[in-house]
Amino acid sequence: MSVLRKRADFLAANRGLRIARPGFVLLAQPNGRQDMRFGITVTKKIGNAVVRNRMKRRFRELLRDLLPSAGLPAHDHVLIGREGGIERDFAKLREELAMALSRAAAGKGDPPRRPRK
Repeated sequence: MSVLRKRADFLAANRGLRIARPGFVLLAQPNGRQDMRFGITVTKKIGNAVVRNRMKRRFRELLRDLLPSAGLPAHDHVLIGREGGIERDFAKLREELAMALSRAAAGKGDPPRRPRK
């Protein structure tokens, strides 16, 4: 399992399946490779650097724990942090991520977003 580093990979994942949860949004997109990759994004509107880094550490731990067993093979997985994610209980986040991964495996994403005007 490797980490997404390039902006183009994150943009490609944005065209894939989207599953929104209260603490995060999961994006899953086939990557045309044999390995599973993950990426994490937390924007500045979530909080200062301490808050963003804490959220990323929590997401990394969740992904390392759940992706090997429940992740989609040969897919890129991206977690986008939401404002409610930092206060959520870790067990609740784990449960939500497991549910989001099972929905992604079944191909049940959220409806597409409306384009901005």
